[in-house]
Amino acid sequence: MASQTFSLIDQATNTHAEPQQWKNLGSAGASMEFRRLQGGLSDGVDVLEIDNGAFRFAVLPTRGMGIWKAWSEGMELGWQSPVPGPVHPKYVPLTEPSGLGWLDGFDELLCRCGLVNNGAPEFGENGQLVYPLHGQIANRPARKLDVHIDGNEISVVGVVEEIRFHFAKLRLTTTVKTRFGESGIRIHDEIENLSASDAEVQMLYHINFGAPFLNAGSELRLPYKKLVPRNDWSAEGIGHWSTYTEPTAGMAERVYFFEPLGDVTGNSLAMLKNAKGDRGAVVRFNTKQLPCFSQWKNETSLADGYVTGLEPGTNFPNPRSFEGQHGRFAKLGPASMVAMDLAIETVDQGGVVAMEAEIETLQAKANPDVSAKPTVDWCA
Repeated sequence: MASQTFSLIDQATNTHAEPQQWKNLGSAGASMEFRRLQGGLSDGVDVLEIDNGAFRFAVLPTRGMGIWKAWSEGMELGWQSPVPGPVHPKYVPLTEPSGLGWLDGFDELLCRCGLVNNGAPEFGENGQLVYPLHGQIANRPARKLDVHIDGNEISVVGVVEEIRFHFAKLRLTTTVKTRFGESGIRIHDEIENLSASDAEVQMLYHINFGAPFLNAGSELRLPYKKLVPRNDWSAEGIGHWSTYTEPTAGMAERVYFFEPLGDVTGNSLAMLKNAKGDRGAVVRFNTKQLPCFSQWKNETSLADGYVTGLEPGTNFPNPRSFEGQHGRFAKLGPASMVAMDLAIETVDQGGVVAMEAEIETLQAKANPDVSAKPTVDWCA
């Protein structure tokens, strides 16, 4: 089919498309819908839903171009958050004194943490909040949103900025691609430093899965050089870090930090497979772009948010100054750019076997070093 471009949002020209649907986009079953949610905490949130005929996903331009949910073969990718989202950023108090206001809007399959900071809240000597939990980019609305259809591929392009006078001036341009009939999405992010001065960037992809990929007996597989528990509670569970229990009311979260293994070009992957081993959710990333990986295990009750996070990043989600002291930043010169690539896909039983073989091939490059306790250079 001929190439097509749809301009849905453009702040520069005061453009915002009306809600509408497009069907038969070059392939049987492929479609697109742009709508604005009404009522409650979702009031005013724009949603762009793309269906390639085999895989459907919902992008949230109002929330930093996060991926709200996705669907494949009748299965939902994402999780059941107790937060009734998607939540408009105006209802997310990022700078409340506790530094935890980010959690008021947390319910996506994929949300970006960054760009100035991406970890735990940080406070000054007087106790005043300096950097809030997970940063601001997930609660910044896109200033531009376009959809391009070229041949058998759909590309969603969004521009989100994190700019403060006298401080950082950063622009995220994200491209989410999928082909007709593809069982997932591919993401290419470019972060530009718009300033005439140097900048330091942090990025963490908070990718969250619940049922049907997460259940009692589910397992995380990834190739790694080193594994460190984030705190003493996580260290108590180090013997079963890779497997998951049933939902348990009151269970505290556990977090594990990894140095992942990639091939000669840095390409790596992580897979969450269900207890039966007949379904898997796969995250692909590049260790040269994203050299750190965090696993978040939140095995609490279903009502409180039973979920796990697979999180490639430029660093570990510790306070910003701690990560800076250990050189875990992407450094950008004036008017320069850094790129990051990511993919999410689903696999059936045969795909699970193939992914495990790929992981084992990478793991053969190194014997994993497992720390029994948190370490001073990785854990704040």
